[in-house]
Amino acid sequence: MAEALSFTGVGFAYPGAEDPALRGATFSLPEGAFALVAGPTGAGKSTLLRCCNGLVPHFTGGRFEGRVRVGGRDTLEHRPRTLAATVGFVPQDPGASFVLDRVEDELAYAMENLGVPRGAMRRRVEEVLDLMRIEPLRGRSVRQLSGGERQRVAIAAALTAGPRVLVLDEPTSQLDPQGAEDVLAALARLVHELGTTVLMAEHRLERVVGTVDLALGCRPGEPPRLGPTAEVLAWLGAGPPVARLGRLLGWRPVPLTVREARRAAGSLGRLPGPPPRPARLPAPGEPLLRAEGLRADHGRGPVLQGVDLELRRGEVVALMGRNGAGKTTLLRCLVGLHPPAAGRVVAAGGRPPEPGRDAALCPQVPEHLLYRSRAVEEVAVTLRARGRDGAEALALLEELGIGSLAPRHPREVSAGQRLLIAVAAVVATGAPALLLDEPTRGLDPEAKGRLSELLRRFAAGGGGAVVATHDVELAAALATRVVLLAGGEVIADGPPAEVLADSPVFSPEMTRVFGPGWLTPEQVARALGA
Repeated sequence: MAEALSFTGVGFAYPGAEDPALRGATFSLPEGAFALVAGPTGAGKSTLLRCCNGLVPHFTGGRFEGRVRVGGRDTLEHRPRTLAATVGFVPQDPGASFVLDRVEDELAYAMENLGVPRGAMRRRVEEVLDLMRIEPLRGRSVRQLSGGERQRVAIAAALTAGPRVLVLDEPTSQLDPQGAEDVLAALARLVHELGTTVLMAEHRLERVVGTVDLALGCRPGEPPRLGPTAEVLAWLGAGPPVARLGRLLGWRPVPLTVREARRAAGSLGRLPGPPPRPARLPAPGEPLLRAEGLRADHGRGPVLQGVDLELRRGEVVALMGRNGAGKTTLLRCLVGLHPPAAGRVVAAGGRPPEPGRDAALCPQVPEHLLYRSRAVEEVAVTLRARGRDGAEALALLEELGIGSLAPRHPREVSAGQRLLIAVAAVVATGAPALLLDEPTRGLDPEAKGRLSELLRRFAAGGGGAVVATHDVELAAALATRVVLLAGGEVIADGPPAEVLADSPVFSPEMTRVFGPGWLTPEQVARALGA
């Protein structure tokens, strides 16, 4: 079978960086492969993907060695614009790739540059709109889309050019679970029916391991390793929650999917009984933020309708719902950045919230908060503005596991690391309510665990947090409450074990294996005496 993509001795270091982001990458993907790129945050996954269409080194500069061939073409000899018909690329931040304002125009843009005949362009746009299930968005402005909607449009725009190789950097990171399933099913169709080669980086392994054929593992300072998915994930010590449970219980082989975990559980001879009642949490304290009859819109009809929501001291609330349900708008209303069309939001004392004082928001795009030349300064400048010692900034970065990034420019680190820097800057405001919009995008499980622990300590110290997320495993492990939005309305509000128990879309893997009430691998392992 012909090679679609090959790396030979590829190494790369960004301008001014002492250590290479990528070293000794040698592997090849056959035509029609569906491959996962996995590894910890900052291991070079995004850099590797950007080598595939020549963005590294033509756009980035830096020290590059080795050869990359895509569709038989050398990326050093062909610049990204000449490779556009061969390889499609979707970055972590989908909005960064948009050129035009209207969705349908954005889908046609690449074909116009490639000289595709008008009739073929129209047909291909319609096909991709249907494939990605975004036909209702065709006339919308890309600036008015939710993060997940932008992600789908960016993938669709890459597909319209008809590339033989499709490279995607965390394509489901901002999608709700059903949307992620739809996108992965569409990618699988491209692979199996059209022979497209797909190379995809992803941290939410529970979504993708049952779909891909191969995995490419990345570890800092080591050459990437290509092989069967189970072998590569074992080499990385990674995997979805069912794999973590398998390691805790000593299962061999370690399961990677819910189906495999159910089979393994059936051979135990005993299953955990009814889940234990959740540990009694301290009663939440006084309200920090309260929305009453909240209605909000963006000029095209209501986004939120009659929302009542309260955040109290000691709570970590997971805000969930499908793309476009109104989660980001609700966070912006709670922090005081989006004026309600009706109803009100009040902070402690019954007054409107003051951004940065009563509540602080970390947005989906962390770059909106980052403007200093060193990561430590992003945090220190806020601390000093509050009359605090700027030296505390390093301690906060270390708490999130990114102390080594203190002297680095935020634009020089991975997307997940930038997000953690932005979280640290938000925490530094001292606001009692933290509002985080998709804060685990680009984070490996270890980094996600550190962020979760910071939020637990923050809540235990008298603060409160609302985390808008599509990560059901995060909600199951972290949240004291789950609030589910649909159509701009609150349709569920309660403990994770209740709200996530009977949801076919928002249930965690342990619920799917062992039934309602089971939320985390550690909870199941304790019940089985492991």
